[in-house]
Amino acid sequence: MKINWGTAIIIAFVGFIGFILYFVISMATDDKYNHDLVVEDYYQQELKFQKDIDKETNSKSLEANLSWKKTKDGIVIEFPKDLDIKAIEGKVFLYRPSNKHLDLEMPISLSSRNLLIPDKRLLDGRWNIKIDWTYKGNSYLYKKEIMY
Repeated sequence: MKINWGTAIIIAFVGFIGFILYFVISMATDDKYNHDLVVEDYYQQELKFQKDIDKETNSKSLEANLSWKKTKDGIVIEFPKDLDIKAIEGKVFLYRPSNKHLDLEMPISLSSRNLLIPDKRLLDGRWNIKIDWTYKGNSYLYKKEIMY
């Protein structure tokens, strides 16, 4: 049997389409390729967006904003020196874009100007840190993408 150009092109197209369909079906059905939203309650988070903008504006109006540094013990978050640490309340959210199971949330409880996030809870790579805190009735928000 002799295969001419027309038959060869049709066989190539069918083979290519089969190849693409195989990968589409395997991506859609395999659990290791999870297609989650960034957060579960995406629409509720979007409604709070203007409040977050206002909190970030408040943070920028401070004389000195929060700062962070990587140490051998973990991440150290330093609060401004001119604030009373007993009046600071809030939460720290660490979001891992590559794996939602590594996300962590911890309350802010200060005994000094620094808050330590232990190294044993963090893996190397990219993290999004979000510190939502209040001081004497004013709300503040600090967001940063960090490499640990």
